[in-house]
Amino acid sequence: MGKNDNCHMYRVKGLTCAGCAAKFERNVKALPGVEDARINFGASKLTVYGTASLEELEKAGGFENLKLVPDGLREEEERTPVWKKRENQRLFFALIFLLLGYAADDLYGETSAFAILTMVISMLIGGAGLFVNGIKSMIRLDFDMKALMTIAVVGAAAIGEWGEGATVVVLFAISEILESYSMDKARQSIRSLMDLAPKQATVRRNQAEFTLPVDEIETGDILLVKPGQKIAMDGVVVSGSSAVNQAPITGESIPVAKSAGDEVFAGTINEEGYLEIKVTKQVRDTTLSKIIYLVEEAQAERASSQAFIDRFAKVYTPAVLLLALLVALIPPLFFHGAWSVWIYRALALLVVGCPCALVISTPVAIVTAIGNAARNGVLIKGGIHLEEAGSLTAIAFDKTGTLTRGRPVVTDFISFTGQEQAHLQIAASIERHSQHPLAAALLDKAKESAVLVGEAEDFQSVTGKGVRAKVDGKHYYAGRPDWLAEILPNSIPIDIEEKVKSYRKQGKTVVLLADEEKALALAAISDELREHSREAVERLHRIGIRRTVMLTGDNRETADAIGNRLGIREIEAELLPEEKLERIKAVRNSGNRVAMVGDGVNDAPALAAATVGIAMGGAGTDAALETADIVLMGDDLRKLPFTIGLSRKTLGIIKQNITISFAIKFLALLLIIPGWLTLWMAVFADMGSTLIVTLNAMRLLKIKE
Repeated sequence: MGKNDNCHMYRVKGLTCAGCAAKFERNVKALPGVEDARINFGASKLTVYGTASLEELEKAGGFENLKLVPDGLREEEERTPVWKKRENQRLFFALIFLLLGYAADDLYGETSAFAILTMVISMLIGGAGLFVNGIKSMIRLDFDMKALMTIAVVGAAAIGEWGEGATVVVLFAISEILESYSMDKARQSIRSLMDLAPKQATVRRNQAEFTLPVDEIETGDILLVKPGQKIAMDGVVVSGSSAVNQAPITGESIPVAKSAGDEVFAGTINEEGYLEIKVTKQVRDTTLSKIIYLVEEAQAERASSQAFIDRFAKVYTPAVLLLALLVALIPPLFFHGAWSVWIYRALALLVVGCPCALVISTPVAIVTAIGNAARNGVLIKGGIHLEEAGSLTAIAFDKTGTLTRGRPVVTDFISFTGQEQAHLQIAASIERHSQHPLAAALLDKAKESAVLVGEAEDFQSVTGKGVRAKVDGKHYYAGRPDWLAEILPNSIPIDIEEKVKSYRKQGKTVVLLADEEKALALAAISDELREHSREAVERLHRIGIRRTVMLTGDNRETADAIGNRLGIREIEAELLPEEKLERIKAVRNSGNRVAMVGDGVNDAPALAAATVGIAMGGAGTDAALETADIVLMGDDLRKLPFTIGLSRKTLGIIKQNITISFAIKFLALLLIIPGWLTLWMAVFADMGSTLIVTLNAMRLLKIKE
């Protein structure tokens, strides 16, 4: 999971501002004993390389009163009533004194001692923490949001605008509370994943039954799961049968039948029967734990739009400071402007120029979209891959295990000399050492026919062609007909070739068995199509995917039969693994952004060469989780158009957020020059734009298949 003895991870409570996250990271990196540190704003998580105590880390986050909890420590979320939260209590009293101040202003005038006193009290109660942190930031020449707000409030007081200063403090406090709430809602998708698996479970160990925390459950323990209970750990069913709801992991809407020998995952729900499950993974290694880890890491991966915004913000903030200084100095010095008027406008410019909404516009959308995808059974491993999925113009599919179920069965077995049992035994004996799916089909056929599988010697696999071995001292071959036509001294008789063509037209793969002289038998093997493959391909065409390509090592006739049934526009057959890679490169070089959809293992080179590599059936498959950019946790290709649609919607919302942020700031800046924008209006504009982009991004939570 990426940890080592010198690496420590913490959950960070109270992290709501992207700028504060960057500042916290810098503070942690400056601590003695810390070699490096990385903050994940989306997941609210800190990774520290080196040695630092929890107290030192919390002190580094003291400017925002951040609290840290070691990752993996299961801590119950504290539900503090709204009225008991200290910041809310301070805000309440600050608001009371602000209203008293405005009342005194009406009764006695804005320069009365009582009006000024109540405004000052409001500022001190509501902004004590703001001022302390703002001053600290200015001393370090770090002009963050709190520093700019402190300058604005102190400047307003200095020119006699006590009411404006107090109003700025109260509005800023309200904006922080609302921003904290909205970011918490955006992160809810991760929290909901963490809450999927129960925190304890009943197990049998050494013939005794215990209810244990999941951290104490060991591999080999037997989980006892009653109907309606959640499964706490990954494992294999050893007793009982039931229907298990795997939607939390794979996104499948229909419960899956499970019985002895079947794999089950932590976080799924046992719906009907009683199950006994042998635990195969510790809690930190379960599929659910890996999903949560990868989702959090994905939210830390910056999309290209976010990287641009971060670079822009580094230039933007100093530029705003310089512009505010020029607004405060140039009119009074050169055009006889009133100092108090132009200082006030410069302070308003400082406030409205804060880049909060701009900085948060992209990460909040990425966090929300990746979390929503994970809840729907799609693991997107970074903002960059989320962006690229929306720009795809071509999709290439592997056939076996992707468009088909990957469990081929022998539909016909014909011996050319009438010795079906003997020839099936030879074929199964040869194929028992092969890893090819077609070999498994022949072994299943032998088992079904009660044929005893013998031993084979000198086994050799010829990639993409077939296998050869010695059985009872005699050499045999099993593989593609065209390969055997090259090997056999008299090639293949015409009548056998006709049978081969007939089966291939039906979409079946043909394996021939031969000795060193002639063909002996024929096995016709069919791989069942996934039930939603055709629907998925049709939906991809409807949403604008111009090219759909099937890449398979299977023969041309079988490939054409399956590709045409699915409506795939381009069919490439009889390809070796390296040729699949070349085809992907050719599609990319023709100006397309192409995704490769495969099983995550055999198609690894093609997955790596594609714009986006997409693996099927990641649940329980470590290799798929590691190799692909996007993982469809179940075996449902309909998740593919959903993912592309989610990506496009995310890109649209990111553009909307950036546009909204710039538009509000530009409008506010225009209103400052003639003096139409007050300080409290500037705060309201900044607060409003931040909330608008956050709420706009949260619309991504509602996108379903």
